[in-house]
Amino acid sequence: MTYARHARGSTPYRRILVALFFAGVATFAQLYSPQGVLPAIAEDVGVSPATASLTISVATAGVALSVLPWAFVAERIGRARAMSIAVAAAALLGVLVPFAPTFEVLLVGRFFEGVALGAIPTIAMAYLSDEIVADHSPRAAGVYVAGTTIGGLLGRVVAGPIADATSWRIGVLLVAAVCAASAIAFVVLIPRARRDPRLGRAPTSLTVFARRLLSALRRPSLLALYAHPFLLMGAFVALYNYIGFRLEAPPFALSTTVVSLLYFAYLAGTWSAAQVGGWTARFGRISTLLACLATMAGGILLTISPEVPVIIAGIALATAGFFAAHAIVAAWVPSQAPDAAGEASAIYSLSYYLGSSVLGWAAGLVFAAAGWWATAATLAAFVGGAAVIAVLSLRMGTPRT
Repeated sequence: MTYARHARGSTPYRRILVALFFAGVATFAQLYSPQGVLPAIAEDVGVSPATASLTISVATAGVALSVLPWAFVAERIGRARAMSIAVAAAALLGVLVPFAPTFEVLLVGRFFEGVALGAIPTIAMAYLSDEIVADHSPRAAGVYVAGTTIGGLLGRVVAGPIADATSWRIGVLLVAAVCAASAIAFVVLIPRARRDPRLGRAPTSLTVFARRLLSALRRPSLLALYAHPFLLMGAFVALYNYIGFRLEAPPFALSTTVVSLLYFAYLAGTWSAAQVGGWTARFGRISTLLACLATMAGGILLTISPEVPVIIAGIALATAGFFAAHAIVAAWVPSQAPDAAGEASAIYSLSYYLGSSVLGWAAGLVFAAAGWWATAATLAAFVGGAAVIAVLSLRMGTPRT
């Protein structure tokens, strides 16, 4: 079955971008809102920083474990419908979880939030690949990723000041209300899919799904790309997980409200994600990706400084580099597997959230044992590993564009 994809500037193209922007806001504000109040959670329930960070890790683990099931569901019922169901379920869970009576119940609720939220990052890039003209998809992906940065920013800067004035539970609940409004906007705006993966063939069976999944795992160029989200997301989440603990402790002794303002560095990621499509068109994907990784690693190392302005600059640089690199690789993956775009995007998301869960938690052990300098050096090493893989992937035949 042939069909015409939406071109940049058309009304459906704009509706898709706005809808996915709201989906990114809803998903990432809800997923990471506890990150801005981790010190308050740790103090309230009497746990260590690494244990408090489990409120993030279990949610991203839920996302990681749900990506393949969501990819299969999307093949059965359609990508837009699957995303609509997911954001509605996540909105409901989001207003219930802050009322969890114990830390253990909170972790269980956060896990299921992650399961629901897993649909958007799993399906969004494959949906764009299906619906948008190929030459315009990097820019469209950049707008979606920009929405995720706004979501990450809102989740943190709203929860922090509210937690200072009331409690962390009220702060997280208010973020959930914002996410529910964004979810409604997504459901209203997302247009009917022009390409329905169910049409023109029998409903996808588990056997067919598994065959396409294996196809997406057998290509060396894709394996190189899958490594990036694990390393980069692990480093990025760990940076934001533990920098608050450093800055709220002596000698800085900043308040939760002041620390939450640092999350405005996410705007650097909003800008870089929206610009990176033009950079890749001009300089090529590999060159642009390496520049983004260098920016991220350099920014992380700047946070070792004892000066708050330098730390802020480092966080902004690391954020800009991360989101630009994420936009490049996330859009690259489905283009390398046109016959298994949904499955390849699902594997990308699986790697992304496994990195968040595993490395985001493990870095807390380094922080507790050796302090911030060792943590920053470890995170920069993760980014350096991704750069090495990017260079080696050229020898494996990864295309430049």
